[in-house]
Amino acid sequence: MRIDDFLSTVGVVKRRTVAKELAQNGLIHVNDRRVKPAYQVKPNDIINIRGTRPTCVEVLGLPAGSVPKERRGEYFRLLNSD
Repeated sequence: MRIDDFLSTVGVVKRRTVAKELAQNGLIHVNDRRVKPAYQVKPNDIINIRGTRPTCVEVLGLPAGSVPKERRGEYFRLLNSD
């Protein structure tokens, strides 16, 4: 699953277009490496989103489709947020 799709599907970022722009502008790093929007997310990846609202999450699993709000926490763990 693409990183921009993952971030929007599990609710870390509100819209996929926003996640895509963040990655294109170099503000998304996975395991300390800058990634593009097409990066394929894997379980145990550490995603660090920089910018005005820095967030760091660990990928726990990949959803097969859309995820209800109450189940989003099954797919990522928030490591820190400012």
